[in-house]
Amino acid sequence: MDWLTDNKIPVGKAAKAVFDWMKDHLGPLFDAISLALEAMIAGILWLLQTPHPLIIIALFLALTWYLQRSWKVCLGVLLGFLFILNQGYWEETTESLTLILSACVVCMGLGVPLGIAAAHRPRLYQAMVPVLDLMQTLPTFVYLIPAIVFFGLGMVPGLIATVIFVLPAPIRLTQLGISSTPTALLEAATAFGATPKQRLWKVELPWALPQIMAGLNQTIMLSLSMVVIAALVGANGLGVPVVRALNSVNTALGFESGFIIVVVAILLDRMLRVSRK
Repeated sequence: MDWLTDNKIPVGKAAKAVFDWMKDHLGPLFDAISLALEAMIAGILWLLQTPHPLIIIALFLALTWYLQRSWKVCLGVLLGFLFILNQGYWEETTESLTLILSACVVCMGLGVPLGIAAAHRPRLYQAMVPVLDLMQTLPTFVYLIPAIVFFGLGMVPGLIATVIFVLPAPIRLTQLGISSTPTALLEAATAFGATPKQRLWKVELPWALPQIMAGLNQTIMLSLSMVVIAALVGANGLGVPVVRALNSVNTALGFESGFIIVVVAILLDRMLRVSRK
């Protein structure tokens, strides 16, 4: 078998060559992306940390009531946020929420248009499927390396790694929702003289809205699952105490911060859950 190993396909060297070329020739582009993402992160973080925590909690309760119309869900959200305050993790929670909201902006801003394009062009979607599979199955630590090379340490590489891992979810679910629009509805809209743009806005998007909202929910949950990994590249948030507990074998700190992550996940899921009607 020596002949096989002696003729190793240079996958690693090829990848390194590509990343070296990108670093040498696309530096200004990465700098511009980094500045834009840093500005967005700083703005969201300022909005969450400047007001009193009770004001932010009241705003989340108002959003929950608007979306769910259930006092039980609102009570659960209130108790969850009060528990976070009681444990002293408000600052870390707002930092993680900043990462999650930033990932939602980027992923939904890219994922919904790409999903619509994929639904209207089956060949495009067939070409995208292997790439989407690779993005979700490649170990996260692998693409943390180029994220650090291109963007350094901090919240930006953590956001980039999160987006790469999460982006397939809104693309797939948007494509599923748009492509599942009944043919009879599309034919009726065409018969009444609707243009392709009108069919998209008046028929396809309303029909696909539950799937798109499911994509948003998945984006939030998957982004939250990345907070610990993002902490390894310098991103602040709830992942930092988890990593600190791992390094110091601190069981109390690990379970405490881990349970806060679970509470945040439950709160966001209950707040944004969309029931089919």
